[in-house]
Amino acid sequence: MVLKAFFPTCCAAADSGLLVGRWVPEQSSAVVLAVVHFPFIPSQVKEFLAQVQQTSQVGVAVLGTWCHRRQEPEDNLGHFLEGLSAIFSHEPWLQLCREKGSTFWSCKATRWQGSTSPGAPSEDQVMIVFYDQRKVLLSQLHPPAILPDQETGDAAAGAVGLAAVFHTVARSEVLFRSDRFDEGPVRLSHWQSDGVEASILVELAKWASGPICLLLASLLSLVSAVSACWLFKLWPLPFIWSKLSTCEQLRYRLEQLTLIFSPQKAENPSQRMRKANMCVSVLLDVALGLTLLSWLHGKGRIEQLADALVPVADRVAEELQHLLQWLMGAPAGLKMNRALDQVLGRFFLYHIHLWISYIHLMSPFIERIVWHVGLSACLGLTVSLSILSDIIALLTFHIYCFYVYGARLYCLKICGLSSLWRLFRGKKWNVLRQRVDSCSYDLDQLFIGTLLFTILVFLLPTTALYYLVFTLLRLLVITVQGLIHLLVDLINSLPLYALGLRLCRPYRLAAGVKFRVLEQEAGRPLRLLMQINPLSYGRVVHTYRLPRYGCHPTHSWGSLCRKLFFGELIYPWRQREDKQD
Repeated sequence: MVLKAFFPTCCAAADSGLLVGRWVPEQSSAVVLAVVHFPFIPSQVKEFLAQVQQTSQVGVAVLGTWCHRRQEPEDNLGHFLEGLSAIFSHEPWLQLCREKGSTFWSCKATRWQGSTSPGAPSEDQVMIVFYDQRKVLLSQLHPPAILPDQETGDAAAGAVGLAAVFHTVARSEVLFRSDRFDEGPVRLSHWQSDGVEASILVELAKWASGPICLLLASLLSLVSAVSACWLFKLWPLPFIWSKLSTCEQLRYRLEQLTLIFSPQKAENPSQRMRKANMCVSVLLDVALGLTLLSWLHGKGRIEQLADALVPVADRVAEELQHLLQWLMGAPAGLKMNRALDQVLGRFFLYHIHLWISYIHLMSPFIERIVWHVGLSACLGLTVSLSILSDIIALLTFHIYCFYVYGARLYCLKICGLSSLWRLFRGKKWNVLRQRVDSCSYDLDQLFIGTLLFTILVFLLPTTALYYLVFTLLRLLVITVQGLIHLLVDLINSLPLYALGLRLCRPYRLAAGVKFRVLEQEAGRPLRLLMQINPLSYGRVVHTYRLPRYGCHPTHSWGSLCRKLFFGELIYPWRQREDKQD
């Protein structure tokens, strides 16, 4: 049998002593965590390991002995180390030794039970795997991606073995809190032997984070209670707030801040990573918002935007008037129904005149509105973008009305033509059973159906042209709003903290490991170096992407084309009865 001994690189230069770690029988592996140095009292070592095992819930034990031969007089130390197996009984008993003045290592794994000859121990082959204890402790091993069928068993077994190593090192953090400057009865060598890593700023932040989190959590709970007041639930306020992007973004940010400043600690690394990603996302959002705020309030840009808004609205209305006048003539040489064309054109022109009057009525307040919109940037760039999306929806409300009128009229004619077409074929739509059934019609019904079908067919081109033009304008507005919502979702859901870890400290997000051969000679144990393979950027985004929000509908291309062809309305918000394709 070949045993795997995972040995930390930080202990390669340690003095002789005992190997402390965990034995994983399922993988025939020994994970060495630290080296206990001389002098020591065996009873104190056992008591110390019992305390560590009780705290970390990891089966820490003495796995064997470590001999670092630096000087000639230390050669007799090997006989003493071999006798320690009677005090610290463990199967198998490891004996690692580093030769004096060379890079060669020797390793033996002795078993007393199951030996072929009674009274004589048996020895197993040992493969030494070196690992960076600090990186393994700080890293988080992710489950492997989808594996090929022929390699699933071996790869899954290897992943389980690696997970046991990472889990053992991560749960044994209490063992690494002592250094060589401590005056305790047991002296250890591990990755923090020269001093525990700490920072005064980090400790002060930890000390101050408790009261600050409690204060902010109380303020956020007060805001949530005020927003849940019955006064804000009166109709139609809930309906309006559910359709505005600004209210949805503020609600989403309130939920994130409540989770960030919650005094409850994260239970696992995934929750800690989620909190960190939310915190970085909020900080970046506020920083970008403050940058936008400073840009808007510099060099009178708010006044310039307010002065340019009304002329732009007038220009859009003027272009719509020219478009309607073009449709009321002979657009592209098409022969339109004169009466219906004039009725529709004058109807839409009247709405444009109403819209121009509304814009000029609001012009004295536009500068103040733009100023407050710019001031909202202190809440974050996403809030400003959401307000911009709502402003675009309000400024293009007349285009939406034109689209609704054209779509309803077009849909009415399509439904009438389909129903009359079924009449010619002797069919009808059964409303109760939701299917098409056979039906016999008399001569008068067929005559009236023929007249109506002829009228609808000749009126369809005029209605379809108006519907097509206003649908294209509506899709243009939806495209602009979609780009804004895409940017908002990118800021909200992008795991910036995880991407920063992947860029600066890639070992923190481990996808697996790779092994590099250090020594492979006959008569010597195979020595490997375990290196961490980081997650790819795409998998980091896929794993730690924050959940999205939104009141806006998501349509597939097939559903969108079907709705456009049959004249069904494309709502700017999500309907409860919408079916997701």
